[in-house]
Amino acid sequence: MSITVNGHEQRHDVEPRTLLVQFLRESCDLTGTKVGCDTSSCGACTVLVDGESVKACTMLAAQADGSGVTTIEGLATNGELHAVQRAFTEHHGLQCGYCTAGMVLAAVSFLDENPNPTEAEVRLGLEGNLCRCTGYHNIVQAVLAAAGSK
Repeated sequence: MSITVNGHEQRHDVEPRTLLVQFLRESCDLTGTKVGCDTSSCGACTVLVDGESVKACTMLAAQADGSGVTTIEGLATNGELHAVQRAFTEHHGLQCGYCTAGMVLAAVSFLDENPNPTEAEVRLGLEGNLCRCTGYHNIVQAVLAAAGSK
């Protein structure tokens, strides 16, 4: 199987039942994608597959064969944080950090589809990603700030 992960081709033999999140963490040694709930409820495993946000705990790695996957490790370009990563840092949109990678990638995908959202649209757009620490206010502010910086 071959998946381009963060711009680099990854060729690995995997069992047919291997989830994309397992492939990324175990075969590619990319641990920024977290395993949270194993039921697609929390969004900690969110990655971009061909630019679309996907919960990697619900997708088989084989389904991504031939696709391009972006994880949190591949979001920055030439050492420069992505606008959403920068906004999360500047607006304190993280606390313990467990949900952050999935939240950032979901926000990137959301802003690609809706570059000028309202606060209500941001809240709706991120409803599939849970955070137990921040109360969402700073996350929403970070996404709005990232939208404004684009």
